[in-house]
Amino acid sequence: MASYKKPKKKLSAGEEQTLAKRQWEAYSRARDHGHLDYVEMAQQCDAFYRGEQWDEADISALDDQGRPALTINTILPTVNTVLGEQSTRRADVQFKPRGNGNQETADVLSRLYMQIADNNKLEWLESQAFADGLIQDRGWFDVRIDFSDHINGEVRVETKDPLDIIIDPDAKEYDPRTWNEIFETKWMSIEEIEETYGQEKADKLRMIAEVGTTLGADSMEYEDETYGDTDKENYHGADYPNNPEDARTLRSIRVVERQYYRLKDCILYVDPVTGDKRNVPYEWGKKKREKFADDYGLYIVEKKMRAVRWTVTADTVVLHDDWSPYDHFTLVPYFPYWRRGKPFGMVRNLISPQEQLNKISSQELHIVNTTANSGWIVESGSLTGMTADDLEEHGAETGLVLEFNRGSTPPGKIPPNQIPTGLDRIAQKASANIKQISGISDSMLGTDGAEVSGVAIQAKQNRGVLMIQVPLDNLKKTRQYLAEKVLNLVQRYYTEERVIQITDESDPFKPREPMAINQVTPEGQIINDLTLGEYDVIIATAPARDNFDEVQFAEAVELRKAGVPIPDDLIVEYSHLARKANIAQRIRQMQGTEPPTPEQAQLAQFEMESRIRSTQLEIAKLEAEVKNLESTAQLNMAKAQGEASDPQLKVAELQSKIQMKQEELELRERLAGMTNEVRRGQSETQAAAKLATAAMKPTGGNRNG
Repeated sequence: MASYKKPKKKLSAGEEQTLAKRQWEAYSRARDHGHLDYVEMAQQCDAFYRGEQWDEADISALDDQGRPALTINTILPTVNTVLGEQSTRRADVQFKPRGNGNQETADVLSRLYMQIADNNKLEWLESQAFADGLIQDRGWFDVRIDFSDHINGEVRVETKDPLDIIIDPDAKEYDPRTWNEIFETKWMSIEEIEETYGQEKADKLRMIAEVGTTLGADSMEYEDETYGDTDKENYHGADYPNNPEDARTLRSIRVVERQYYRLKDCILYVDPVTGDKRNVPYEWGKKKREKFADDYGLYIVEKKMRAVRWTVTADTVVLHDDWSPYDHFTLVPYFPYWRRGKPFGMVRNLISPQEQLNKISSQELHIVNTTANSGWIVESGSLTGMTADDLEEHGAETGLVLEFNRGSTPPGKIPPNQIPTGLDRIAQKASANIKQISGISDSMLGTDGAEVSGVAIQAKQNRGVLMIQVPLDNLKKTRQYLAEKVLNLVQRYYTEERVIQITDESDPFKPREPMAINQVTPEGQIINDLTLGEYDVIIATAPARDNFDEVQFAEAVELRKAGVPIPDDLIVEYSHLARKANIAQRIRQMQGTEPPTPEQAQLAQFEMESRIRSTQLEIAKLEAEVKNLESTAQLNMAKAQGEASDPQLKVAELQSKIQMKQEELELRERLAGMTNEVRRGQSETQAAAKLATAAMKPTGGNRNG
């Protein structure tokens, strides 16, 4: 939101402490209303995905009993299957005009979004956030303007650790624009705080740590000043302090960053014709915003509106407190499943069947192990050359020979316990439960037997995709919010003239082409003005580039075999050959289908126009000669017939030449028209091919720079 630029009022010591305590109370409320339970569950889900699926206490107890603790990690391939499905469905973001927008600017916005996505490696960030959502219930994007690389700022997208983000405990909608607040909390050292927020803030925190008037153990962390494994209870050196508290040093401080809504006096532009409202850019001064309003016939309106307040505190010290330069929260969430303010992922519901599978598999192995060495029954003193302890140690060895005393009862094996009936079926049920809960079938895992037909496997895979459609639909929702956030930042901060490098999607091998936005012409018009107009976001999916090329190559070869005249250069371009673009170009040159370069087309057009002008001059010259001869013939009409026949013959001859030249001129003009029509058709075909390729090709790869 935009507002008047008033000098920032410095808080007094009492006001600062009150604000910090109020922020700590809000943080504590959000932390205690579900976040601590979420952190515990998210850490457990993450451990199960990695394969750490046993408690230390259970492992110790089983080890003492000589029992195994197996880990049959079926969660890993289950989650990876869904991650692989997401990697093949890349986002294709387009903008369309709404209200006073236009299609040309919408196309520029679409290409600019591609450039922003490429600069931020958005495909990798999306995969990370998607994995965080499936495994730890929540994934987060953080979208801000970064001024480190560009003087006017660039859109910067990052992913956040889900454990550091605390959502509004009163939130019920997926869209964060409906929430009241959101927190990001992390531990920072005193040196990091000093580097980011200044020495004055760091000195205040040092003083609080020394005095000990902190907000509790969750606010500051200490560590003991010890050397090695020195036992402080037995250490009574002269340098050891009497008070153990004096032996602690400050290790880290919890920094709480809170974004929340409050009412604020804002300045808006209002279009008197359409009634549309737009916030005045935050950094614009009074003269600039008034000039802009006069140039475009807009009204300036002051109004109280809900705006984002940004407060950062550490213990009782306020590190930052000001209005946010953004209209909404910078954080964009991804929740695989969202039910009335309760987000959850895929791994959470797989923990119980996974534990069941591990315990049953471990029990089966234990029974098999005890069957191989079930024990011995030995009469006291009956063994020769060995004791009962020796038999216990070596009784399961292969080729064991036992010698017992004459007349005593021979040693006997204790009958082993039989494997309980149905134990193996319980293990199979546990494995089936994991597949049933997750919706990932054997066909999607690629573990179907050889007896299953390809058609049946394909049908099962399609059915399995329906089972995981909810997290994919929510990913589409997150992409929508992310694109809307980027559009908002572009229209608000990309107000100055700048040049971006765009890669031609139809031919990534071509050099990147510059595209100017907000460019002012000498006449005062603005080309590609991104600040005006309203636009809708259209989210579609496109296959990954490698999969797309493979499918296109296979289909092109099959069509060629079926008799469809697919061009050779097109097949080469869909292949995986090195330098395939150069090979395809050489094929077009050899076959004469290479379109002329702009210089060649201009030269050919110039030559054609020169020939037409030359023919026109010849016709004009011949027409002048005809008129001259006709006048000569009229003057000699009184002369003899023999004298008059010669000019008449010449006139007839010249008229014949004129007719031939006119026919030649008509032919050249028709040829020129046909040539222009063919070139126009080639241009339209190439443009249509580019649009079709851009529509079918994935958004991944190096598209923009």
